[in-house]
Amino acid sequence: MPLTVSHRCQHIAPSLTLAIDAVAKEMKAAGEDVVGFGAGEPDFATPAHIVAAAKEALDMGMTRYTPSSGTMELRKAICDKLLRDNDLTYEPADVIVSSGAKHSLFNTFQAILDPGDEVLIPTPCWVSYPEMVRMAGGVPVFVPTTEAEGFIPGYDEIASRINRRTKAFVLTSPSNPCGCVWSRGQLQALADLAVDRKLFVVSDEIYEKLLYDQARHISIAQLGDQIKRQTIVINGLSKAFAMTGWRIGYAAGPREIISAMGAFQSQAASNANAMAQHASAVALNSDQTCVVEMVQEFEKRRDTICGLINAIPGISCRKPQGAFYVMMNIQYILGRRHERRPLTDSMSFADELLKSKKVAVVPGVAFEAEGYCRLSYATSMDNIVRGLERIAEFVGELR
Repeated sequence: MPLTVSHRCQHIAPSLTLAIDAVAKEMKAAGEDVVGFGAGEPDFATPAHIVAAAKEALDMGMTRYTPSSGTMELRKAICDKLLRDNDLTYEPADVIVSSGAKHSLFNTFQAILDPGDEVLIPTPCWVSYPEMVRMAGGVPVFVPTTEAEGFIPGYDEIASRINRRTKAFVLTSPSNPCGCVWSRGQLQALADLAVDRKLFVVSDEIYEKLLYDQARHISIAQLGDQIKRQTIVINGLSKAFAMTGWRIGYAAGPREIISAMGAFQSQAASNANAMAQHASAVALNSDQTCVVEMVQEFEKRRDTICGLINAIPGISCRKPQGAFYVMMNIQYILGRRHERRPLTDSMSFADELLKSKKVAVVPGVAFEAEGYCRLSYATSMDNIVRGLERIAEFVGELR
């Protein structure tokens, strides 16, 4: 038998967002003045009381294995959070803690999908959803949206793609990459459809705290007992608490699904970081002022970046209601040239922008959204202003 890489791994596309962030960091390390709008990572320090809790965990000797599905302390804290913030009642046995929300999503697809099962994914979508579906043997089915409709699919667009192989729908609100927030009416229509057609809803709520303009987060699992029984809620500590490197995510849902995820995780990865679990329980149980303050700063940055983008002739953006991303519409300048290079698509735009102006953005093709580039405003106001000055200069040089 030939000693080759598996067919499964040969067809997995690497994360373009992480790849672009890595290139930008390499350029910075080499002394180049790069402005990075690539990675979705808050630039704030993890709040001091959370760091202190991790140190406390070390002092208490919390350096051993924990139960593979998470400590009872953290799972209880998650249940309390879900009840307090989302009016959802779960018991610790309905919750699993994993090494980040991405790990929770991976476990979910492994637990619910058989080969050939289809998963509906609205586009633009986060780069990892389709790849994780494929890694579980499933088939991603994209549901296209438009900027004019707020990047949220209509009922008919969803319903027309459901067939006997459809197993789940991926819901992301607030959304990465476009920051859209689903209304109660839109969520109710999806819930009714999922119940009628017997679909799981994988509800990624990692950005639920990052909301602006009085937008309100509603978990689809709140909309009735039946849709709750068909929903796997995904969340974590990374975005709201500036804890990306701590790698703590969680899922809550039907006990038989969570149990299957726990068995899978016990063989694949065992438990999440022990010290980080204790710190995460403290984060969820303590005063949330630190989160409110970060959100206020993100809102200021959002207003600034959107204003600067929309002031550049030829490009534009829709102001997002949540998360910390904006989709910059570059459709009207594609086909032009920068110096001698034609800008034919979002990839060539992003590549030439990085090379010539040292500004890193993520091409929309990574999100199934050609004609756009994603910018993260989880960076300083100074970086936002400097980066947009360079983008304006770049666009002004196009012929």
